[in-house]
Parts: sequence; structure tokens; C-alpha cells
Amino acid sequence: MAPDLTGLSEAQAAERLRAEGPNILPDPDRRGLARIALEVLREPMFLLLLGGGGIYLVLGDLREALVLAAFALLSVGIAVVQEYRSERVLEALRDLTNPLANVVRDGVRRRLPSRDLVRGDLIAIAEGERVPADALLRAGHGVEVDESLLTGEFAPVRKALSTTATALAAPGGEDTPFVFSGTLLVRGDGLAEVVATGPRSEIGKIGKALRAIESQPARLSRETRSLVRIAGVAAFLVCAAVVLIIGLARGSWLQALLGGVSIGMSMLPEEFPLVLTVFMVMGAWRISRARVLTRRASAIETLGSATVLCTDKTGTLTQNRMTLTCAWMDGDLVSWTAAEATPPAVLDLVNLGALASAPRPFDPMELAFHAAADTGPPDDGHLEKTYDLTPGCPAMAQVWAGAGGRRVAVKGAPEAVLRLCRLDDGRMRDIMAMVERMAEGGARVLAVAEARVGVGPLPDTLEAFALAFRGLVGLSDPLRPGVPAAVAECQGAGLRVVMVTGDYPSTARAIATLAGIRGGATLTGGDLRALSDEALARRVGDVSVFARILPEEKLRIVRAFKAAGEIVAMTGDGVNDAPALKAADIGIAMGARGTEVARAGADLVLLDDDFGSIVEAIRLGRRIYDNLQKAMGFVVAVHVPIAGLAILPLLLGLPIFLAPAHIAFLEMIIDPVCSLVFEAEAEEGDVMRRAPRDAGARLLASRALAYRGAQGVCVLVAVAATYVEATTWGLPDDSARATAFLALVLGVLGLVMATRSFGPVVGALMRPNRLLVLVAGVVLLAVLAVMAAPGVRELFHFGPPTTRGLLCALAGAGGSLVILDLLQRLYGLLTRRVAAASGARQGGARDVA
Repeated sequence: MAPDLTGLSEAQAAERLRAEGPNILPDPDRRGLARIALEVLREPMFLLLLGGGGIYLVLGDLREALVLAAFALLSVGIAVVQEYRSERVLEALRDLTNPLANVVRDGVRRRLPSRDLVRGDLIAIAEGERVPADALLRAGHGVEVDESLLTGEFAPVRKALSTTATALAAPGGEDTPFVFSGTLLVRGDGLAEVVATGPRSEIGKIGKALRAIESQPARLSRETRSLVRIAGVAAFLVCAAVVLIIGLARGSWLQALLGGVSIGMSMLPEEFPLVLTVFMVMGAWRISRARVLTRRASAIETLGSATVLCTDKTGTLTQNRMTLTCAWMDGDLVSWTAAEATPPAVLDLVNLGALASAPRPFDPMELAFHAAADTGPPDDGHLEKTYDLTPGCPAMAQVWAGAGGRRVAVKGAPEAVLRLCRLDDGRMRDIMAMVERMAEGGARVLAVAEARVGVGPLPDTLEAFALAFRGLVGLSDPLRPGVPAAVAECQGAGLRVVMVTGDYPSTARAIATLAGIRGGATLTGGDLRALSDEALARRVGDVSVFARILPEEKLRIVRAFKAAGEIVAMTGDGVNDAPALKAADIGIAMGARGTEVARAGADLVLLDDDFGSIVEAIRLGRRIYDNLQKAMGFVVAVHVPIAGLAILPLLLGLPIFLAPAHIAFLEMIIDPVCSLVFEAEAEEGDVMRRAPRDAGARLLASRALAYRGAQGVCVLVAVAATYVEATTWGLPDDSARATAFLALVLGVLGLVMATRSFGPVVGALMRPNRLLVLVAGVVLLAVLAVMAAPGVRELFHFGPPTTRGLLCALAGAGGSLVILDLLQRLYGLLTRRVAAASGARQGGARDVA
């Protein structure tokens, strides 16, 4: 009985999707609003606010307790909104990574997200793709599947067709019709009927949920946790010491506890984890706008460290739009442009090449043959057999049977076809010299041959045919327009661009020269195979073009570069590219023409396969890391004056200057500034003119931490001086406190200005950032509202604002800004001198800034 190959109707599919749910695996790490809120409620800052409110209640100050409760709710609200926003962006990126499946519905084949597959759908599966759902094979030929994900057996298993099977059996075993979600087709193609989706599939049952994107990079998260842990321990020790000292000295243990809460809030940099999450998620979103999908967020961190970019030629540097532009036949070389018709002198040769191509081609070269030919398959013939390319014989053939007998049409790599034709050495040298000449013009050269065979069984391999060489055909693939500029930008950023291609050395070198990849040696696959791993690692330093490279040899190239100390980004699109993509520091898969297994093993996916998108992703990766450094540095710097103003009055026997309510108010400024304002900062002017960052450099090195601490001390001194000046001018204590608090808020904004650029503060004032303007405006309005409204002012223990106090606060903030600018210039000069003296790379200097 012939299977029904029309598939479900759209109405049937929609009904089953509603009833059974999408074809996705459960993700226990996916966070909803309730889970995010619960996690935020466990944050130390929230608990400290509640603790402070409880102490005020014990002291009988209901108003202060309510103020702290309000700040606690506002703090929770801000954190939940930012976390939820990040989670939704992450969801959108996961949706982008959801692979497409070829589905037959209503008898029409279409591409749909695999999450929309339902039981009963008819799916088309092909070599190099992962099966999107558990299914039964109904039609196809030569299907072999790697089921190691489920069985652990590396060897692929052969599949058979079945029109009667209705249920699945266990994975494994030869000649079964069962194909399982997540397994990989290594050969053949076919149509299969879906019988289980999502959690009902075999992979769903055993709980192997494969997340497509990580929320945090491991190294940065470890470093961040370490910083928070150190700060937390220090805060606890200081709090405990202060509570004991104040309690024993003054006998007021509740006031001592209140002071301890203030110190804990001032010293705890709880913003670090939030900043990291927001930057990584929003960074992945920004990179996706450049048509690059981030599958692993750790790639964002590594982008700025990449020193070598190994790129394919076809479709990445070029347009992947092949056209026939020259041919050599019977000793004559004929050339023509893409806009011209194929010259009659070589039309028979081109027609023979079209017969050696798939009747319904997808490969750009085979499409070019069909476009240039003036005839299709023989009217009275049919395709009897196809011989595919193999690693040992890069040539393919098709056997056409008709009334005139059988005709074998062959095309492929010239050296392979010439070997199959068994030509003598002199003839092969002459033809290969012509191949070299055609390749020097940038053409990709293929040889064409044919044979006539009689009745009887066809051989298993092409070597058994008596092939006759017919000629050479040259195909050209135009360079993408923006590639030379993108390559030049990479080189200006200290990033070596290396071409890795299966083309001839002459063709590869010609295209490389056009792209701006000049200098360096050319290493062929034969040369590579003759070198040991150690010798290859020594050799890759002066190689700019790898030619005649097999896909599986890319892995050796990646390992050689890594052994030479390079940070490697590698592009790829095929099944055999996956190991190299996984081994590279940054694996970049092609989204348009790449196989699903290549995309699964990659860190980034080019949605448009454009080399320029890689360069833009590197630019954005450097910008994201720069801004992350700025945000983390700001968090360190801003906690110094807050902690100082919380601790010093207690140690000096003065009244508490910063109560928990004041610190909570300041946290309302710090959180959006460090996670949103810095994330939106524009790139530095030299972001693509400096060397790659040292991959082992810490986000905040010791010198950078000391510098950020010094910035905080500057603001602390300025605020303390403002307070002293205000009291000297005769302002009451509560008005002096209000003046100093305004100076502190302005000093925090000054720290933002001093941190948002690696250059002088004056230049930072000119950099546009609409979010900064918005946040600064809201902050200043909130501070003025607090000081202007008598009821609110009393809650903060502030006196009425005065002109003298306002001028004093502005003078203090202005003075701190001038000192911060001088400190920035001095630190920049010191860093450059240290880097020059140690021979460090320019990028390393920027890392500690």
C-alpha cells in the first residue's frame, strides 16, 4: 500500500497543537514572573531593608519603618522588571534558535519552526539535519542515522521504509523505520510521519533538555561571584565590628544595629550579578540585530579576545552566486561575462556538466551549470544512478539511460577527474597548467568527463568506468561588496583573517587578494597532511590561505592555531565542520546554508552568512565588554563614598549621616545606571583600532580596582568637605546634611561621567546617551522633590533648601568632577607607560582601565 504523502491539513495541525502542546522539551531553568520575584525577595539588600524597618518599629518610629518598606518594594519592583525584561529577551533569542523543519501540509511542502510540529505531520529530512521529532520513515532512500545521542553507539544505523508501522520501538538496530528527535542524518533523505513530539519523544522521556543559549558566561560569573563573596565577607566583618564598638561604647544596641544595617547596605555590591545578566542578555540581543545569533553567551566575552578569524570563501567572503565565465575545450580557452550567453564553441561541454549535476539542483555550482546549458536531461532517457562525492574522490557522476544507450556524465575536482580518466603524466601536466592559469583569474575550476556503457550491472565506483576527458569549466563567485573594508577593519583591530577553502591555491589566493588578505603563505591540504601537529602549530603563524582543505582537516587547523597561543574564531557550514566549530574558541555557523548539526555545535550563527556580520559582531562584543568593565568599575567606585559616609560618623562619635532610607534612595539611582545606562553606552572611538584583549585578563584587575577605589575616595572627600563647609557657613545640621546629600547625588552622577569613557571626563560629557539623560533628569527631580516637600523632607531628616546650600553642593560636586578628570588623565598616562614598559599589547592596557 502506497503511503499518503499529503500530510495533515492546517486545521488538523492547529487542533493537535492546541491539544498536545508545542514540540519543545521542558526547560526547568526557564523563569516566570513569580520565580523571578521569589529570587529577588531572597536578595541580601531586600532583607537588610526589612531588617532596618523592623528595628525602626522596635524603636517606635513607624514612619521610618514605612519609608524603608516602601523602598524595599520599589527596589524589588526595579529588580523584577529588569530581570523579567532580560528573561523575555532570552526567550526571544531562544525562539530565533528554534530550528526550522520541512513539513508537508495539504500536500504542499513548507518550512515551519520545529516547535509547531504535531503528531501526524509529514516531515522531510535530509543529510546533515537533525530529526525534529520522533517519526516513522515512510519514503526515501539511503537513510543512515547517527543515534549516539540516545544509544551511545557511534556507528550510524541504516533505516528501512515502512508504510504499516504505527508505533515506535527502542532506538538502535539496523533496518528499522524509526527516526528519533535529536538524532542526525548522516546519509540520504526521506519523508517521515511524526508520532511523538516534545516531552513524549524519546529524548524528552530521558530528560536531555538541550538549552540553546546560556544566560551567563562561566568565567565572568565565577569572577563576579568571587567579588561579591569577598565584599560580603568584608561587609559582615565591618558591620559586626561597628555594632560591637557602638553598642559597647554608647550602650544603644538598637542604634548600633541600625548603623550596622546601613553599613551592610552601603558595602554590599549586590548589583554585580544583575549587571552581568543584563549585559549578556542585552548583548546577545544587540548582536542579533546585526544578523548574528548568539547560541552561547560566553562567546560575547570571547569576541574581544579573538586573534585569528578563519573564514570560508564561498558564501561568506563571496556572494555564493556562481556563474560560468570560462571554459577550456580542445585546446581553446573561451571566456565570457555573466550577462552573456554561453558561447557555442563550449556549449556541448557545459551541457555535459549539467548532465553531471542534480536534475533539481540546490548547489550554487550546479545551478550555474543548468543556467548556462541550453538543454536538460535526454527526452527519451531517465536517471539510472548517481555517484556522490566521497572524501577520497571529490567528483560526482550521473548515469543517464535512453534509446541511445547509457551515458555517464562526470564533473569534479580536476585532479580527481584526470586520475579517473587515466591520462598520461605529460597530458595531466598540461591540463593542470591550464587549471592553474584559469584559477589565477579567481575562477573555481572543474573538470568534465564522460563514458558510454552498455547493458549490465553498473559498477559500485567511478574507477571502473573508461572515462574520456572532455574539458575544463571555470566558475566565478563575486566578492561581497563590503568584504575588503571589513577585512581591513579586522586587520586594524589586530585580528588576522585567514581563508580556509577547498578551492585551488591559485583561485583562493586570487580571491584573498581581492578581499584584502595579502601577504602570508598558502598551505594546501597535501602540505597540511604531511606536517605533524607540532610542525603545523609552528607553521600556521605565517599562513594566510589554506587551500584544497577537506572539512575534517579544519579541526587540525583550529588545534594548531590554539597550540600556537591564538584565540580562534572559525566559520563552517557542513556536518564535517562541526568538530572544528566546537573546538574553536568561537565557532561560527552559517544560518542560511549551514546544516543543523553545524549550527548546534557553534557559538554564533550568521543569519545572512555575510562576513561583514562577523566583523560587526566582533565590534559589538568589544563594546559590550568595555561597557561591562565600566559598569562594574562604577559599582566599585560608588560604594566607596556611600560606605565611608555610613562608617565614619559612627567611628567619630557623630550622628548617623546615612540612614537605611538614604542608602535605599541611592540604590534607586545605582541600579538603573549600572545595568541600563552603561549597557546603552556607545562604543569607544578606537574599539576596532586596538589589539585584541588578553583572554586571561580579569574584568577588574588589581590596578583597576585600586583606581576605582581612588575615584570613590575623591567623591567621599568632596562630600565630606561640602558638609564641613556647609556647617562652617552656619547652616543648621539638617540643612548641612541635605546639602551634603545633594553633593553626594551629584557626585554619583559625576562618577558616571568619569566612568562612561576611558578618555578624559570632558569628552564623556559630549557623548550622547538618551538613557543617561532620562535617568539623571529623574534622579535630580526626585532629589529636589524630596527636599522641597516638607513631609518627605522630614522623613530623610533634611532641613529646608537654601541658596547657600545649593551653591555649596554644586561647588563640591564640581570640584569632585575636576579631580576625577585629573585622576582619569593621570591613570591613563600611567597605564600607557606601564604597558609600553612591559611590552604588553595595547588591548591589555585597556582591560585594566
